[in-house]
Amino acid sequence: MKRSEFELLVTQVLTELPKEFQDRLQSVDVVVEDVATKEQIAGRHFEDEDLLIGLYEGVPLTELIDYGDVLPDRIYLFQSSIETLCTDVDEIREEIRQTVIQEIVHHFGMYDD
Repeated sequence: MKRSEFELLVTQVLTELPKEFQDRLQSVDVVVEDVATKEQIAGRHFEDEDLLIGLYEGVPLTELIDYGDVLPDRIYLFQSSIETLCTDVDEIREEIRQTVIQEIVHHFGMYDD
């Protein structure tokens, strides 16, 4: 899939989020990359960048005092990794949706455990 087609799916998913979530994501950039970098997977339980499909980098809202000295938060979606897991466009779109929601959860200060 072309990057522009993948990014269009991401945009569609983001615009379908409930308004109250969209409002709280104004300081979050959503970035599409092919795969995670070695630095992004370092220290995580992933050994292969192809296995990581999404990543939140930033200061969770529960820990944020102010935005004075912090870079914008980012949600990364790794296109090649997502496409590897999916067989068609509908599955890709659903995986994007689930991954975005998972990373938003981290932005709100909640974690898997």
